[in-house]
Amino acid sequence: MANPSLLILPGDGIGPEVMEQVMRIIDWFGEKRGIAFDVTTDLVGGAAYDKHGVPLSDETMQKALEVDAVLLGAVGGPAYDNLDFSVKPERGLLRLRKEMDLFSNLRPAQCFDALADFSSLKKDIVAGLDIMIVRELTSGVYFGEPRGIHKEGNERVGVNTQRYTESEIARVARSAFELARKRSNKVCSMEKANVMESGILWRDVVTEIHEAEYSDVELSHMYADNGAMQLVRAPKQFDVIVTDNLFGDVLSDCAAMLTGSLGMLPSASLGAPAANGRPKALYEPVHGSAPDITGQGKANPSACILSFAMALRYSFDHGEEATRLEEAVQAVLASGVRTADLMQEGDKAPVSTTQMGDAVLAALDNSL
Repeated sequence: MANPSLLILPGDGIGPEVMEQVMRIIDWFGEKRGIAFDVTTDLVGGAAYDKHGVPLSDETMQKALEVDAVLLGAVGGPAYDNLDFSVKPERGLLRLRKEMDLFSNLRPAQCFDALADFSSLKKDIVAGLDIMIVRELTSGVYFGEPRGIHKEGNERVGVNTQRYTESEIARVARSAFELARKRSNKVCSMEKANVMESGILWRDVVTEIHEAEYSDVELSHMYADNGAMQLVRAPKQFDVIVTDNLFGDVLSDCAAMLTGSLGMLPSASLGAPAANGRPKALYEPVHGSAPDITGQGKANPSACILSFAMALRYSFDHGEEATRLEEAVQAVLASGVRTADLMQEGDKAPVSTTQMGDAVLAALDNSL
């Protein structure tokens, strides 16, 4: 059988630097674990604009639709700030999400023991934290019509419409339930059914899907504002949280900072299964392009490496190997090897991007 295919889009800023370390990890799995991929590399964001005049070429878009998974580094940078909105680097990422129909955004919030002191919360509240927020990504208030700014009498009025169909809610609910089955088998659905009709529909549809297809999974419901409070009060009560686009945007950033380091966090955006059973998928670190440290060898590749671990788990059914890679990163952090973004007083001198990659590879070798 042919190897599974990966499209690598390093992008801008520190994207190429962190992706270089991921490429070394991919090679390691091919050489040491017999898990090989057919890898293609292409351009996105500012790098694509510089060559093609657009942030994502039609040819690259077509490749993304044909491969088993896409792994992206970062897009954007100050050199592109004055471009027309239609060709800004971020439009390349948005096109990928839209045309691949990536409706389920997975944002893990995992607090490695070695980094528990980085959180603004007490260590005992966040140590061992491992939750997953599933955010609906292609509908809701960011896409609903009508929208815009218009005049009513003597003042301006801004309008955005929160709109969801049953099928849009059902498919992201299924995504959350399927994930829960691979974790601790608990889903908490968050909305505002007390004040929003879309929230009432959301709760009804999630409940219907649960009763008909996933009664083995524990389901609870929570208003999103209470959910935000509970995330900072007792976050370890949650396993999988499923919510809409707007609330997911807010709650996932809140949960990310519980871990103390936004630069350590991966993400996945998943669509419907293709003919081979694999979902359309885009994996990317949460951090941005970090233009202030680009080219200095200071970037932390861990989030991008962990994004590849998510690909192993959710696109390629290599859950044990994903755990191997995650535990290698954790072992490196526990040993005191840190890039500059993770330094505290009394720590060893920071390592470079490449040295962090070296350390993860060494930890992988030790896992054999």
